[in-house]
Parts: sequence; structure tokens; C-alpha cells
Amino acid sequence: MTAVWRTGGRAVRGAACVVVLLSVCPAVRLSAQVPDTSHAPPPLVTTGALVVAADTAHRIRPMGAFLRSLLVPGWGQAATGRHVTGALFATWEGVAAMMALKAQSEMHYLKETQSPNVVAKRQEVQDWIVLWVFNHLFSGAEAFVSAHLQDFPRDLKLRAFPGGVGISVPVPRP
Repeated sequence: MTAVWRTGGRAVRGAACVVVLLSVCPAVRLSAQVPDTSHAPPPLVTTGALVVAADTAHRIRPMGAFLRSLLVPGWGQAATGRHVTGALFATWEGVAAMMALKAQSEMHYLKETQSPNVVAKRQEVQDWIVLWVFNHLFSGAEAFVSAHLQDFPRDLKLRAFPGGVGISVPVPRP
């Protein structure tokens, strides 16, 4: 027990010195304690009875989101702030692409061995390619809709009641 204490004695003394130095030095204001105003919502401008945000230029346009996700599935979702959805589209893109390539490789092997299962494998390749293309189109359509709904309140809640469904939408106070 004393041998372990002696070999680890330098480490213990070093840790004790660090603790003493940190407690003796005056506290430095951390950057997390400074309020961040870079992500503050834009100031509101009142035009008669209608209240609108002064600057909404940071929002992505629906067609831009559509084209981004059509090019790379998940990009338009990431641009609209829906990172999990974008990651799911990108992941499915990878799965569909790799499975199409795997099935294509298996089909070539079956052709070389003159197997009677070539027709079924060709159908599997076509199925994976269709899913691959569908992912591009569906990702683009979802990004288009997401860009249109950027200003929709996120606190929308749906609840099931015995007599039906209830929806609650928060209303901003003036």
C-alpha cells in the first residue's frame, strides 16, 4: 500500500498544486456567462396592427432548400435547422447507394457463374436504385415544405382525448 502511495505521490502532489492554484487565482469571467446576442431574434417592427420581424433574410428560401436536398439529401434540412432529419436522409442515401452497389456486384457474379437467379438479382438492383432516386426526390420535397414552415411555432402540441384530438398553439403576447 505504501509502495503505491510513493509511486503515485508526484501525481497527487501535482493535482493538489493545481487545485490550490485554481482556488487562489482570482476568478476569470467565463465566456458562457456573457449573454450571446448573435442569435437574438430580430427586433419587431409594428406596421399598424401587423407585427413582423425586421430582418428575415437569414431564412432559406423553399426552392433553395429543395435544390440543396435534391443535390445532396439532407443538405436542405440542415440549412433549415432540422439536423436530425437531414442526418436521417443522408444515412438512408448511404444505405441505398451501398446496397445498390452490393446487389450490382452480386448480379455480375451470378452472370459469370450463369446462375438462374440473375433475373431476381437484377430486380433487386432496380429496386435499390428506385429507393435511391426516391430518397432524393422525397428529401427535396421535405426540405421545400420545411422551408415554408420555418416561421411556424415549434411549441405546437397534439393530444389525444377520449372525444377526439386537441391542438394547442402558443400565442405571443403583445
